[in-house]
Amino acid sequence: MIYLDNSATTRPHPDVVESMRRAMENYYGNPSSLHHKGVEAEAVLKQAREVAASFLGCKPGEIIFTSGGTESNNTAIKGVAFQYQNRGKHIITTKVEHPAVYDVCQQLASLGFETTYLPVDRDGRVSLEDVQKAMRPDTILVSVMHVNNELGTIQPVVEIGQWLKQFPKVLFHVDAVQAIGKVPLKLKDAGIDLLSVSAHKFYGPRGVGILYKREGLIIHPLLMGGGQESGVRSGTENLPAIAGMAKAIRLLEEWGPAESRRLQDMLVQLREGISKIEGCIINTPEAHAAPHIMNISVPGVKAEVLLHALEERGFLVSTKSACSSKANEPSRVLTSVGIERDCALSSLRISLGRENTAEDIKRFLEALTVCVGTLRSQMKSKTKSVTR
Repeated sequence: MIYLDNSATTRPHPDVVESMRRAMENYYGNPSSLHHKGVEAEAVLKQAREVAASFLGCKPGEIIFTSGGTESNNTAIKGVAFQYQNRGKHIITTKVEHPAVYDVCQQLASLGFETTYLPVDRDGRVSLEDVQKAMRPDTILVSVMHVNNELGTIQPVVEIGQWLKQFPKVLFHVDAVQAIGKVPLKLKDAGIDLLSVSAHKFYGPRGVGILYKREGLIIHPLLMGGGQESGVRSGTENLPAIAGMAKAIRLLEEWGPAESRRLQDMLVQLREGISKIEGCIINTPEAHAAPHIMNISVPGVKAEVLLHALEERGFLVSTKSACSSKANEPSRVLTSVGIERDCALSSLRISLGRENTAEDIKRFLEALTVCVGTLRSQMKSKTKSVTR
């Protein structure tokens, strides 16, 4: 079975699994305890924080460990909204954000907040000009993802963040869940105040992530209790998962830019092959896109039917975001870029990872060609029988 759904989740690296096993066996103390087992656990926690800070280019004190991308996004957006609502209740985001951002902003509407959802172009990219036009005196937060989880589009977060520097009271949050390890980003250059990370997107464990919070920035905590994570995220830290995430980050550092280039080469191979298959439409932009995501449509063929046909041939892909793939509605992201409903309902996402090879892509293209041809011929046969 060839796994091509790495944007949904990745297979944990064996070294990550081993790091977690050792942490569970040897560092089972509570990091807040004063005895030697607690001190040992605290040392592991400190080291993991330093590893994460070094990778992101920030200070250890700016790293908040969370349960993943969804919690990081919720903590950032609600934390700013509740802390600074006296300044204003206006938020700016885009129409193509992950549900962990989009739905949070919709939830805040019931509490009196107003969100401007910016449009995007055909590539799924927001413009700085639209951000500028949306800015109001009561704006307190701008939240824009770095890499779109369905299309792979890279948003101009550096450009937006640099422009926002002239508004020190307007905070900038970036959902970087799909970007870490694939598309580099310097926090300081981009003027980012808050950034969300999820370990299971880069060969780490599920249930752990990071919220980068700029030093000196105060946000309203969602979880109250023992005051862990600088009071931002109370609750005993998930040390085995945090240790596993730190190992995954070290692996990213070892692989360096070469892995992104390898993924990019396979994506080019994928694009060239799909462009030759009659009936396939490529939705992912060719320029300014992440090296691991390819979104396609096969009009007239239901996405789930094609997905299972590919699965029968040994290939695992997905339809839209894994967080909403079971909803029988077209992707909000695809309809936002102007893709028609029928075309959006026939879309598949192919996402590459470290275990994939050029040979995998060659075999996938062969399987896709057969599946698309078979399903389209069946569709034509059904159409003829109905019209007789």
